[in-house]
Amino acid sequence: MRLRLGALALATFVLAGCMGDEPAPPSVETQPPLVRLRVIFPEGFTRREMSDRVAAVREIAIDERGVTPRLTKSGYLQASGAATPPREFRKDWKLSSIEGFLFPATYEFTKLTSSRRLVNDQLRAFRRNWRKVDLRYARSKNLTPYDVLIIASMIEEETVVPKERKLVAAVIYNRLRNGMPLGIDATIRYGRNVPGTESLKQSDLESDDPYNTRRRLGLPPTPISNPGLASMRAAANPARVDYLYFVRKGDSNEHFFTASEAAFCQASLEYGFGGC
Repeated sequence: MRLRLGALALATFVLAGCMGDEPAPPSVETQPPLVRLRVIFPEGFTRREMSDRVAAVREIAIDERGVTPRLTKSGYLQASGAATPPREFRKDWKLSSIEGFLFPATYEFTKLTSSRRLVNDQLRAFRRNWRKVDLRYARSKNLTPYDVLIIASMIEEETVVPKERKLVAAVIYNRLRNGMPLGIDATIRYGRNVPGTESLKQSDLESDDPYNTRRRLGLPPTPISNPGLASMRAAANPARVDYLYFVRKGDSNEHFFTASEAAFCQASLEYGFGGC
């Protein structure tokens, strides 16, 4: 799970708005231009984290810009909860979860922008970017577009180093092909609502949660985050390698990859994760 800046701190950084085009010459009929604000949703944010970011940006807009936006946390959760994905995903869409389709990017808004408008902007951005993903290889492996999006969400949570995206994708593809549990703890965290700052408990690891990929075969039922384009592309076109295991190299952001269980267990021990 990648480290993220606190919502309030990052919101402070990104909120510096612009006033748009130059105002018209002074006139009794001219209204002052609406202050334009920005909200950044990083790759890998969940829907709930995005709602927290909306709340943080709204608070700063009120305190520092003197603007009270229509956008609210509850409004964003309601609007996103009522949203539906693009048509090509709907036959495989599960649990009515819009997770995965709220494209992470920078969005401009004004005090008049509604939560529904922001969510629709995210869905439009998703459709634009999804058209850039080549699904031919994934389809040859009998994976649906929704499967690819789920894989992309796991890649987004498991990688920080860009070159590793295709390697993590390869591990997932190979484990699916071999009928092995994926064993990705980020899915357990999502299902059990355990933040990355806390350790998973034994009860989490042994739970019968549908997102427990240590115990359940196959993909989790929905995406576990909202991935960016790079992770989507990696999920559709993994590296052509035989890796089945990966483990983080201690405090580094990089991972050790291998096809050997024995090598994985040894590396886990060496990097301080207790072996197998």
